[in-house]
Amino acid sequence: MGPPRPRSGAPRGGGRRGCGVRTLRTAASRRGVPRAGARRARGREPAATRGGPRRLRGGRERPGGVAGPDAASEPDPGPRADRRVRPRARDAARPSHRGGAVSRELPFVKMHGAGNDFVVLDGIRHELPPLEPLARWLADRHRGIGFDQLLVVRPSRTADYRMEIYNADGSRAEMCANGIRAFFKYLRDHGHTAADAIRIETLAGVVVPRAVGPDRVQVEMGRPVLAPAKIPTRLGEGDGPVLDVPLDVAGRRLLVSAISMGNPHCVVYVDDVDAAPLETLGPLLERHEAFPNRVNVELVEVVSRRRVRQRTWERGTGETLACGSGACAVAAVSMLRGVSERTLTVELRGGELEIGWAAPEAPIYMTGPAAEVFRGAIALPDPGGA
Repeated sequence: MGPPRPRSGAPRGGGRRGCGVRTLRTAASRRGVPRAGARRARGREPAATRGGPRRLRGGRERPGGVAGPDAASEPDPGPRADRRVRPRARDAARPSHRGGAVSRELPFVKMHGAGNDFVVLDGIRHELPPLEPLARWLADRHRGIGFDQLLVVRPSRTADYRMEIYNADGSRAEMCANGIRAFFKYLRDHGHTAADAIRIETLAGVVVPRAVGPDRVQVEMGRPVLAPAKIPTRLGEGDGPVLDVPLDVAGRRLLVSAISMGNPHCVVYVDDVDAAPLETLGPLLERHEAFPNRVNVELVEVVSRRRVRQRTWERGTGETLACGSGACAVAAVSMLRGVSERTLTVELRGGELEIGWAAPEAPIYMTGPAAEVFRGAIALPDPGGA
């Protein structure tokens, strides 16, 4: 099946009609805030008259018999309730832009962790189409839903659950620390588990998130990988660490450090992170020959021994408001370079994360927020109609 296309005619914000996304529930509605145009209560047809004629508005009767005694008093659901409850026949047969009929709607949940935003699909409860083309389409912030990463819930044989991660370009990612927090909150809020701590399998290994407060999650991230061959990078040999290695990029000499938190990171310290040309250096470093699997790029400004500021260019996505594994990488490199304490606040454009690394042989712990933004469903085309 090729990439699904938006269904014309599905409602969109601002009264315009475009992408086939239907919002089911928002954070406001979950708090009990009334929504405009909320569904009106529908009366149930009396048992004695089911299947028989009904009185229509204006006093007319449907052909085929006489209306039952209660037909005139039956509540009229109105056109708005009809639209929300019954799918319209013309929508069911409307073709996609590739010529296939819309076959079903796929539920999703939009979430974020410190501004790093995700779409979560439940592969345990729903049958999912091929995910690489789907990820590229859904990631489009104009024609899809928009996200930094797509997170997919799967069963696991080695942990409680497995999290699959897709970047906006459809490529797979080994780890996403902000995504782990959002994923854990999804599992708890949507009835998969009530446990305060669980084990989640990723391509980088098993990590353990734990609830530590309302919408706050701490994640045991494991120990950082310092050996160049395992990061991987061509900037060093042996056991590492790879710290402040000169690297020429587009006529500039940079001092870069490399580390892995289950996924590769390149850390560069700058005087002013806001003025640093991340949009230029990010893609050049991401695909530099020194990093055979590409790399995530962090530009870092040291504020004090307990606080740094960070911007991230994520491999396969671009600049994001936050990167949890990147914050762990920055904290580890800062501690190895001796410019920070063993607990560090990492200030990102989307929020703050608390990182702790008690000792070289200990795991890194990351603590930060997780939030659900809204729930919805998106129309998928019929694979047989393309």
